[in-house]
Amino acid sequence: MLFNTPIFFLFFAIFFVLYSFVLLRRWPRLLLIVVGSFVFYAGWNYRFIPLLVFSAVVDYFLAIALHDATQKKKKKLLLAASIVTNLGILAVFKYADFAIESVVSLLGVFGYEPSWTVLALVLPVGISFYTFQSMSYTIDVYRGEMEPRKGLLQFTAALSFFPQLVAGPILRAKQILPQLEVMPSPTWLGAKHGFLLISVGLLKKTLADLMPGVVSTTFDGPAVSLLETWTGVLGFAAQIYGDFSGYTDMAIGIGLLLGFQIPLNFRLPYLASSPIDFWRRWHISLSTWLRDYLYISLGGNRTHHYRNIMFTMLLGGLWHGAAWTFVVWGAFHGCIIIATHALNKLDQLRHIRHSKHWFVHAGKCLFTFYLVLLGWVLFRAQDLSSAFAIFANMHGTTPLPQAPPLATLFFGLTLFALFFMHGIDWMVLRYGSRIEARKWILWPMITTIQFFCFMVGTPSDAFIYFQF
Repeated sequence: MLFNTPIFFLFFAIFFVLYSFVLLRRWPRLLLIVVGSFVFYAGWNYRFIPLLVFSAVVDYFLAIALHDATQKKKKKLLLAASIVTNLGILAVFKYADFAIESVVSLLGVFGYEPSWTVLALVLPVGISFYTFQSMSYTIDVYRGEMEPRKGLLQFTAALSFFPQLVAGPILRAKQILPQLEVMPSPTWLGAKHGFLLISVGLLKKTLADLMPGVVSTTFDGPAVSLLETWTGVLGFAAQIYGDFSGYTDMAIGIGLLLGFQIPLNFRLPYLASSPIDFWRRWHISLSTWLRDYLYISLGGNRTHHYRNIMFTMLLGGLWHGAAWTFVVWGAFHGCIIIATHALNKLDQLRHIRHSKHWFVHAGKCLFTFYLVLLGWVLFRAQDLSSAFAIFANMHGTTPLPQAPPLATLFFGLTLFALFFMHGIDWMVLRYGSRIEARKWILWPMITTIQFFCFMVGTPSDAFIYFQF
């Protein structure tokens, strides 16, 4: 069930009426969230609902056992059981075929050709998101950062909360469980901000859905001109940003319509001034999860700083998909983050690091964006050889055909879409409250956006991050 389809509008209208005007007590509302979330999830594949319930039941009871355990060794065993269970589910459904194919390829190098077959399991939508969300609960209880909740229905509601269930943000237990305890009611102020975010998210998704043509020309076909290559790379940067941040904007907005606060997941990432800054702005819920539960657990910046960064980014890359392109993408970001830390320690670059001149800042932002684009090539390419071929085409190191007559127009439109997405995000971040306070601006703006999306949009297009 997609946010940008009529069936979801009908589903949410029924859910909203029941939640806001019919079921006013806490327990019926919790039950409505669970049932509604299961109906929402069943829109993709109802057969995987038991898997979601299994994760909830296992971590709910393990968290209680963790809290009651008095011996440190027993606590560690219970935490290990939670981590092994959650990562084991991910390993089977997401990484088993990748592991089998990789081992078979490696053995082939040494002359062995085992007749192993892949499992070809269907990947449950949103599994990477709710698995990390569930693990954060048991880890927080183990660390003593939160008390386990008594009430399986409440924890199941937290884990299955439908606005962010299938593509994030990764909502930690400490962020959602306290809200479910008080069961907030919708407010008009929250609803206005929610409507604005939903409209902006839908607009970004609509623009993102215009990008696949130029992206596919670059990534899925024969070599094209230099201008078309850059158009395709920039197009994918626009597509993945508009698609993913558009989804999270709508998820946050839908949560606000119900009275729930879902944390920000993007903050103008393509305006980052360094690779470190980029990961403070892009997919914030994942980058902070990896920082708090992996990087710090490995030792953080206290011991083996660079090793910990690389291992964290490798896992971050692998989280996105079971392919070597994602592993290399994670390693690439690990390398440029490590390089940034190393350069920041050089006294010779102190004047650049602390400079507030707009020209220096713009240069750092442009170079960071260039590095991010190189990373997106690895992320989107069919395989590593294709990625390296596109790198060569981007820099004109191989003979390329001439650009067709409309190539300049498509390049300009792609660049405009990229700037426009960031521009509207900047406007909402900086002036959102002022816009919402002026109904003569807010409602015409929302109406215009909705009309444009209705006329131009393609509601059948799924969100990119559903596959992760």
